[in-house]
Amino acid sequence: MFDFLKQLTNPESIIHYGGLWLLLFVVFAETGLFIGFFLPGDSLIFISGLLCATKPHLLNISIFWLIILLISSAVIGNIVGYWFGKKTGENLFQKKDTFLFKKKHLETTKLFYEKHGGTALIFGRFLPIIRTFAPILAGVIKVEFKLFMIYNIAGASLWIISLTSIAFFLGIEFPQTEKYIGYIVIGLIIITTIPVLITYLKNRKK
Repeated sequence: MFDFLKQLTNPESIIHYGGLWLLLFVVFAETGLFIGFFLPGDSLIFISGLLCATKPHLLNISIFWLIILLISSAVIGNIVGYWFGKKTGENLFQKKDTFLFKKKHLETTKLFYEKHGGTALIFGRFLPIIRTFAPILAGVIKVEFKLFMIYNIAGASLWIISLTSIAFFLGIEFPQTEKYIGYIVIGLIIITTIPVLITYLKNRKK
């Protein structure tokens, strides 16, 4: 189980060993299940777009259909998260910390949501932890479902299209980019973690 979890945190391993279906499941889990916050969404989506250009045999799918399927997984994931939050309600804030659930993650998301409103469901897609707990929080506070779906689809589309398109372009124009996947993953982790860390530190200070 530990080895399996290690593979799930490695974007290259997910694509190489799990293929398209594991890729879609990870995107779904990170955006729909509160236990999926540790999964490498940004780097995984970016690398899938890059490999679609440089090693198309790994996923065996066109960039168009890759984008469509990834957006669908992200949208469905958020719907599941919203449903879970709506069913659980405020009781979720009383839940004790476990290995897979940390209340501080929910509180950080709440602070981010209070600051940015519904757009947190759009721009939060680019931030780890926030993208996992934002739909759950939307369900907890009972955001109107139609409005939630507008933010949901817009956020998923912007997130997936931007990352995969940039990666695909780099793969086509600069195939050697593939050699630097490790550095790209580290860079994406740092860039996307900084805003979440700042929000968390501000919350602690308050």
